[in-house]
Amino acid sequence: MKIAFSAPDLPKSGHLAITVAADRSLGAFGAGLDKSSGGQITRAMEQGRFTGKAEEVLTLVAPTGVEIGRLVLVGIGGAPGALAANNAGAAALAAVQYAGESELTLVVDDHAGLAIEAGPFAAEVAFGALLRSYRFDKYRTTLADDKKPSVRKVVVQTAAKGAKKAWEKLEKIADGIFLTRDVVSEPPNVIYPETLAERCVELEKLGLEVEILDEKKMKKLGMGALLGVGQGSSQPPRLVVMKWNGGAKGDAPVAFVGKGITFDTGGISIKPAAGMDDMKWDMGGSGTVIGLMAALAGRKAKANVVGVVALAENMPDGNAQRPGDIVTTMSGQTIEVLNTDAEGRLVLADALWYTQDQFKPQFMVNLATLTGAIIVSLGNEHAGLFSNNDDLAAKLTESGLATGEKLWRMPLSPAYDKDIDSDVADVKNIGRPMNAGSIIGGQFLQRFVNGTPWAHLDIAGTAWSKENKGMVPKGATAFGVRLLDHLVATHYEG
Repeated sequence: MKIAFSAPDLPKSGHLAITVAADRSLGAFGAGLDKSSGGQITRAMEQGRFTGKAEEVLTLVAPTGVEIGRLVLVGIGGAPGALAANNAGAAALAAVQYAGESELTLVVDDHAGLAIEAGPFAAEVAFGALLRSYRFDKYRTTLADDKKPSVRKVVVQTAAKGAKKAWEKLEKIADGIFLTRDVVSEPPNVIYPETLAERCVELEKLGLEVEILDEKKMKKLGMGALLGVGQGSSQPPRLVVMKWNGGAKGDAPVAFVGKGITFDTGGISIKPAAGMDDMKWDMGGSGTVIGLMAALAGRKAKANVVGVVALAENMPDGNAQRPGDIVTTMSGQTIEVLNTDAEGRLVLADALWYTQDQFKPQFMVNLATLTGAIIVSLGNEHAGLFSNNDDLAAKLTESGLATGEKLWRMPLSPAYDKDIDSDVADVKNIGRPMNAGSIIGGQFLQRFVNGTPWAHLDIAGTAWSKENKGMVPKGATAFGVRLLDHLVATHYEG
């Protein structure tokens, strides 16, 4: 979908959307249109009980004398900031996305009391509309016309300066988000370790340095845990390293590590058949890291950043890892594999150790669709946050609130270590049944960070949505791209 900016001017076709602040507060454009229509907008708001609260929408037949298909009033609430702007843009597009017209004019009126400058606010409205426009229709060949989005262009009108400048950065972040949604949405016969690694190589055109470690290189490094997960598949595992050098030469990078199980049957500890198709997005953590690196490179972030994704397919063939196997990790620690369906922590064990060993980062954040237990705890509204560093945890929480990609900190404690102490190896990959499952996952990973400031984001409940929510259409969410971009921009760019 195309985004354009212009000064406020009543369109002669398409749909028109106007922002309305709390208490039905119209800006200059909206007030002028209301006056010329004899107060039709005010009466419609009163009759529709529309107050202008955030994300509230009222769709009207076009007022008298206006040559447009329909008028949409979209609320921004009181003292709105970037997130309110994003949600307003998304709500406006959602109201007319399938209504037949090809163009939406979205007037971001001159409201008082904005939490950010008016120009960037308008750009954030456009950002929300663009994110909501995403669809993965690549493989749909018989979709009826009335099921296809009709809006192909959104013209954001604002009298404020600075919108286009702010948009330059936001558009690149959107590119990264769409890349994440694309790779997570692809079927597992299209995206597997080798092809996902190839998608990473394509990012070299943005200035990223990309290195792929194959089985031979990983074996030489001693990555027995990652290799063990992939040994049952005909698709060989890969570890991909992406580097963006936008900061001062010699400055330690920040690092992001993603779990990339491109399809997870559970291995020998096989999952139930019902719902197993969802396991194509068990590489959601790696998808987020890939999209984040594309966003940072696209907007030329002034930071040194490393992205590492551990890619494997977990399958149950005659060569597959067995419950009871013991593998040796790159760290030298041994793992008793009691359940082959607890495989994400195995690939991350080697990926985390490799990242801290090779790059000596300021911190590491890993993302993983790690446990169903986090969904039991937090549902689909928050991702679980586990960390050995209070400052990093606080910064991540702050960025989550700012972007709407919310985190909830969960505990780590030596008291949980006894649950994963093994009788025959250094650690076992599961704890007791039905006992702190997501915490045990974090506790396990902590053994492979070697004291580096670190956070683990369990995104099992947030990587995929079964319904449309604001800026996020049904399907792959790209949870974490905006959050981590905000983290880097706010705290780690020079």
